[in-house]
This record gives sequence, C-alpha cells and structure tokens, in this order.
Amino acid sequence: MTLSFPASRTNAYTGSPLDRAGHHREDADWIVAALASPDTLFAPVWRARSLMRGVEQGRPEGVLLGGEAAQGLREAGGPWAFLGLWEQKPVFGIDVSHEDAPPVPANAGSFTDLRAVAGLLPANEASVLAHARGMMHWRVKHRFCGICGTAMEPRSAGNAMSCPGCKAQHFPRTDPAVIMLVVRGDHCLLGHSVRFPQKMYSTLAGFVEPGESLEEAVRREVMEESGVDVGRVIYHSSQPWPFPSSIMLGFHAEGLSEDITIDPEELQDARWFSRADLRNHEALGFGLPRADSIARRLIEDWLNA
Repeated sequence: MTLSFPASRTNAYTGSPLDRAGHHREDADWIVAALASPDTLFAPVWRARSLMRGVEQGRPEGVLLGGEAAQGLREAGGPWAFLGLWEQKPVFGIDVSHEDAPPVPANAGSFTDLRAVAGLLPANEASVLAHARGMMHWRVKHRFCGICGTAMEPRSAGNAMSCPGCKAQHFPRTDPAVIMLVVRGDHCLLGHSVRFPQKMYSTLAGFVEPGESLEEAVRREVMEESGVDVGRVIYHSSQPWPFPSSIMLGFHAEGLSEDITIDPEELQDARWFSRADLRNHEALGFGLPRADSIARRLIEDWLNA
C-alpha cells in the first residue's frame, strides 16, 4: 500500500518572512534603539486576538503598527518580545490585554481571532501574527518561576525569562503533538471528537509523551482512541499551532486492522471513509476540518493522490 503522499503546499502559519536575527536579542542597546525607532513594526495582541482590517469584507489583512501609531502600544507597558526582521525592519510582538480599550488608532482595524480568518490571510502575515500570538501567550501566562514562585524578569529581548530567586532560566514552550491520517486500502479513519463542532470528522491526534518517539506516539494514540493497529508511519509535514503552544507533526499511517473500539472520553464516533465519501461529505451530512489545518491537508493530499 502506498503511504507516501507528499505535501501539496505549505501549511498555514509556516513560511515566515522574518529573519529571527537571534544575535540582536542579547544586544540591549540595539533593542532599545529598535523599540524607539519610527521604522519598527509592532504586532499587537489583545486577549489572544490579532489586529486586522478588512475582516467584515472577507478580505482580512494583518495590521502591524509603526511610527506614531505605535506610540500608544509602547506606552501601555505590556509584555513584548522581539520577533525578528522583516525586510530589515524590526518587528516586535506586544501584548495589550490589560487594557480595556486597546491603545490603537480608531481606523487601524479590529482585534480578531486569528483562527477565524487564517485561511484568508496572506501566508506571510498569518505566520507573523501567529508568532506574535504564541509569544505573547507565553509571556502573559509564565510570569512566575515554576520552581520557586518568584516573579521572573524578561531576558533575550523577551524570548527568555530569568528567575532572580533561584536563577533558573525559562524559555517559550512548544508542545509536540502528532496528527495522523490512518489509511487502509481505499479508506481512511476519521473521528468525531467530543470537542468538535457537530458532525465534523477529522484525523486523530495527541500529544507526544516523555520517552516516546513520534512513530510510537502515532501508534499509541490511534490504538487508545480507536482500537486500530498501526504499522508503517510516514512523515508528511509540520505546522506551528500557537493556540496556545503546539507544533503539529503530521503523518500518514498504515492501518493493520479494521475493527474500531472508541475511547468515549476522546471520541463520540470513528469511521472508515472512502474517497467517494470525502468528496461528497456535504451531501452525506458531515464536515471536514477547517481549511487552515494540517488535518485538512493530510486528508486532501491522500484524497488527491
């Protein structure tokens, strides 16, 4: 059975235009100058939402603020982090969630959940906004040392945190998760999670456990959730998923058995679907994952192979 279905195109939130320019993170003078420069761009995050315009018209664009428009952001005093250089211009993520009314110009746009429009955003903008969202989530949620409880201090231009108490260093967390389309003959295995919208079926997924390889995680998660044995596991592609802090590692996997026994705490249903079923999913009364997800890409690349 053929399992090699290469990625047909890049996944959403990948293909960042930024040079992360890590050497600038430790240059305090450079960072101070960049923060004050009118050429610098800021990607504001307000309560996990990103600034955009054109959302209501169905043509969303990410908004980065610079010059006088960014002054209110800098003065708000929220957490920030240097993200990198975009065409030699410094770009910072900055969180303004503590403000009831975000300090942005009235005509700048509105704060919108990135996931609601990512399939419509230009790829480079989606990547930068996702980067900013993920970093700001970490900065806001990790203010205290997990070892001694002391309030931490930002280091490395907001890309690390240092504990003045126990001297521990803390860095942004990215949790690896496997996501896999299990294939057997001309059918693939999809499940309906208790967390999904009604009637949506998607690939199985789960977090990698300590001491576990990615292939082992694929086989364990499929067995736990569906009772299906998995043989070969072939890597497809990856996708950063900063909602809030995951990296999705996509695979196609060989199903060795057909009988399904679901874990009711994870799935309400799981079924084998044919290619014909997926091509006619709307007529058959079920939905597929959102267009910006790696789950949809795994399905489409198998469907069109």
